[in-house]
Amino acid sequence: MGSVRVGLIAILSVMALTGCSNLPASGPSAADIIAQPADGERFGFELVDLTPASLVAINGRAIDSFNGSFGDRSGATETRIGIGDFIAVTIWEAGAGGLFSAPLTTDRFTPGSRTATIPEQAVARDGTVSVPYAGRISVAGKTTAQVEAAIQDRLAGKAIQPQILVTLSRPISSTVAVTGEVAAGGRIPLSNKGDRILEVIAAAGGIRAPVNETEIRLTRGSRTLAVPMITIVNNPRENIYLRGGDTLTLVRNPRTFIAAGATGQNAEIPFNADAMNLAQAIAKSGGLLDFRANPEGVFLYRFESAEMLRRIKPDSPLLGQGRLIPVVYRVNLRDPNGLFVAQGLRMQRGDILYVSNAPLTDMQKALSIFQSLTSPVVQGASIASGFK
Repeated sequence: MGSVRVGLIAILSVMALTGCSNLPASGPSAADIIAQPADGERFGFELVDLTPASLVAINGRAIDSFNGSFGDRSGATETRIGIGDFIAVTIWEAGAGGLFSAPLTTDRFTPGSRTATIPEQAVARDGTVSVPYAGRISVAGKTTAQVEAAIQDRLAGKAIQPQILVTLSRPISSTVAVTGEVAAGGRIPLSNKGDRILEVIAAAGGIRAPVNETEIRLTRGSRTLAVPMITIVNNPRENIYLRGGDTLTLVRNPRTFIAAGATGQNAEIPFNADAMNLAQAIAKSGGLLDFRANPEGVFLYRFESAEMLRRIKPDSPLLGQGRLIPVVYRVNLRDPNGLFVAQGLRMQRGDILYVSNAPLTDMQKALSIFQSLTSPVVQGASIASGFK
């Protein structure tokens, strides 16, 4: 049995020297995360304890908003002609034999046509169209009534009491381009009453992806902003009026977070709601495993803007390292107030929820490995002693 004791002592010595760092694990321990320095010399992160005070700063971030960024001016304005629009001009004269009317015929019941329709034409880049005997007429930025009056003035004294009708046949400049996850993308003309985002999407045939997985990107001029569609559905103020020249791009981009470590489910989990807090995320991931999890080691990994980190930790050494800075939020669920704090933190797309193992778990693993290594030796010694 002396050799058995020597073998056991050798195994214990090796395990003591190697420590628990070489044991199998699903991620770092709470002690490892807390010991990570935020010195900016490597890919470090800032560790922030979740408290009621820090939640005020974290949740005070500005949320992307169509209404806040673009406003919601009513679309019920008079339509104006723009460059690229197609218009048609019809001219009436009071008598026959004029510039645009046919001469009288011998048939007393057929006095001849007194109207002429000029085929539709696109508004040129200089904002003009051509009208016979009136020349180039500036139409860009004007209403159809203003263009009718301008043509009538040009033809006064040339045509016989002319009356003009201008029709905007194809209002290209008053359309919205709709692309992406819609049934029938294309240019959707805006009506005179004004059209909101959801009305234009409906005119394009509706969406092809679930509402809670669709993101709407509105481009107006040089600015583009993305807002989840479910936010627009739940908040009518975000369903703003669109303007001619806007572009709507619908992208299937489900909002998800990743659960890892000592949780009931390690996976990428969708929100399936307009908003979710940390407590709900823990519940959707199956909760903390009672026999593995360290309730004091619940962490949320997230990239925060430098502005946000400056509000939380103005003295952080990672400030100035870039626009996005890795931040790890820690919540202590062993504290009875921890669940209230977890309810106050809003989840964001791409967050990583990590729950570390309890220190006792590493001891159990070490004992299990020790047992698996020593069991053959003990059994062999037992068999040998039996033969003796």
